[in-house]
Amino acid sequence: MALTTQTYESEREAVEQIKEARQRMGAELAKAVIGQEEVIEQLIVAVLAGGHCLLTGAPGLAKTLLIKSLSQLFHLKFQRIQFTPDLMPADITGTEILQQTDHERTMTFVRGPIFANMILADEINRTPPKTQAALLEAMQEHHVTAAGISHALSEPFFVFATQNPIEMEGTYPLPEAQLDRFMFNIWVGYLSEDDEVAAVRQTTTTESEPIEPLFTGDDLVRFHSVVRRVPIAEDVVRYGVRIAAASRPSPDNPLDFVNEWVTWGAGLRASQYMVLGGKARALLYGRA
Repeated sequence: MALTTQTYESEREAVEQIKEARQRMGAELAKAVIGQEEVIEQLIVAVLAGGHCLLTGAPGLAKTLLIKSLSQLFHLKFQRIQFTPDLMPADITGTEILQQTDHERTMTFVRGPIFANMILADEINRTPPKTQAALLEAMQEHHVTAAGISHALSEPFFVFATQNPIEMEGTYPLPEAQLDRFMFNIWVGYLSEDDEVAAVRQTTTTESEPIEPLFTGDDLVRFHSVVRRVPIAEDVVRYGVRIAAASRPSPDNPLDFVNEWVTWGAGLRASQYMVLGGKARALLYGRA
């Protein structure tokens, strides 16, 4: 599709906005979260590329605070869903209720917490597969279905899920089909000693400064389009595809440890996400 002059100028403006805001985004998030610079950068890349993320780490590492702060940075509606063994799909997507009026009874759809821009699915592996599957349609199609009726979700839409790798008793491992929907699986580790000292000081004295929104949801939708328009060399795309293919066990794969230890390698989405992530990171660092 040919670009008009107005569209071109708008996209150039968006490119400059992203490049100039990189350090400001980190500084704003640092008001609430100390350290975790690599985690923060990966989350920002995913948001710019329109991807979902799985965060894996021990309890108490500010995963919830980080995602909530990210939603404030981009001025997005945030909802946290605590996944438990008794959580039902309707608790996520919403349900229809019968309403009585003077003349008739009507069924009204009451929206669930999934109707937000940024969803934190906390401890997603603590709920049965039936409920986990309620996220699949939303993550892939950006809509949910209730009583046979499709309901569109607000744009932009992100799911950030957390899981605790320590307490595995009573958990339900995520199926491959659901893991495949996440752009990144981000490991959230412990802070360095200096960062932990700074975090303890910040959280035991005065309240942290409020995070100043730098962008809006409409800006993010525009950024998603800009990321996809970033030109990329054929060799770079092919390199990403080869990395994904190297993880797949097959007689043609020369990596013995892959054939011995890997059951299922990375799929097509892995190649797509590597390219999108590379484009978004190039924009962040002014290399696009």
